[in-house]
Amino acid sequence: MTRETEEPLVAGLLLAAGGGRRLGGRPKALLSHRGRPLVEHAVGVLREGGCEVVHVVLGAAAGRVRAEARLPGCVLVDNTDWAEGMGSSLRAGLASLRAQALPVDAALVSLVDQPGIGGEAVARVRRSYGSQGSLAAASYGGRRGHPVLLGADHWAGVAADAVGDQGAREYLEAHRDAITLVDCSDVAEPYDIDTEADLVHLE
Repeated sequence: MTRETEEPLVAGLLLAAGGGRRLGGRPKALLSHRGRPLVEHAVGVLREGGCEVVHVVLGAAAGRVRAEARLPGCVLVDNTDWAEGMGSSLRAGLASLRAQALPVDAALVSLVDQPGIGGEAVARVRRSYGSQGSLAAASYGGRRGHPVLLGADHWAGVAADAVGDQGAREYLEAHRDAITLVDCSDVAEPYDIDTEADLVHLE
């Protein structure tokens, strides 16, 4: 299937499989934020930033997430190997994007446990797309962070290097000279919800 327009398709890829080991085993996707599961907020941020197509990788308590979270229009991807770390979720997500009927030009990767990153940061990184060879990432104080844009030409290499908890880190480090850094320090805060102390960031 081909697209009717030449507008590039940059799809949102939300990694939401974490089991919250340091949160007493509470799946991160189901943490409450503004009265709803955190995964709903994260999907909303991707859509606000311009990603009409969103694939969500689920893992821990995937059945509960499907039952409790409202994720209309999203492609939900079950990663049965989620306990291996973020790398397995990234591989599963990229495989899902490759299998989509409409060809995807780039993946905009975000993490479910970073609610301080909003739609403006997503939009800025998304606008950095130039071709399927594009690589871009938000930066905060000069340090690379999320979201990360992966042009389709890089997916095979990213998947090959995505092991354990490092996701695309090794691939991006090897290609750091090709990455467009997009300063988002003024519109986002890249903290993670990893421990009980971090829950203060949730509303």
